Amino acid sequence: MNQALPKVYLARHGETAWSLSGQHTGLTDMPLIEAGERDARGLGERLRGLTFARVWTSPLKRAARTCELAGFGGTAQIDADLVEWDYGDYEGLTGAQIRESNPAWLLFRDGCPGGESVAQAAARADRVIARVRAVEGDVLLFSSGHILRTLAARWLGLEAAGGALLMLGTASLSVVGYEHNLHEPTLRLWNEMRHDR
Repeated sequence: MNQALPKVYLARHGETAWSLSGQHTGLTDMPLIEAGERDARGLGERLRGLTFARVWTSPLKRAARTCELAGFGGTAQIDADLVEWDYGDYEGLTGAQIRESNPAWLLFRDGCPGGESVAQAAARADRVIARVRAVEGDVLLFSSGHILRTLAARWLGLEAAGGALLMLGTASLSVVGYEHNLHEPTLRLWNEMRHDR
């Protein structure tokens, strides 16, 4: 029975200038850099041959372009709930810069001043999960690191803060699903990357 249970593939966008520099990139609509485009094509190679009942992507360029380069641009639908966290006052800053003024700050505990709270990001992730669970068959999602980490934590029945435990690289592929039945959500694959970063 395990083989028939649906899976949800989580594809993080390819590299951007800000993901390379470690700057928090929430709603700033950054394009992929050349390496990010190459890795997005590689993500498509890893997904080749799989069939999806639905493909959803964040509307932001970095995710939508990754989706396109991976070969799913023609079938994907935009889902606004898949946008990255709104970092508010911390947009464009590195973690080190943020901690200069707020040394104890943790995204998954504190959220962002002028941006989203943890509860708001979790509510968006929960809406995506509800839509995904209504689909019969496998689903593919293209989005950004922190919201995908939040989504995975919520999928597993954890508080959104559990996302802090799940590192996620650019152009990575992860899979959540079920073990024995639809009441046993599980992590099947996490942060699989086949590139040199």
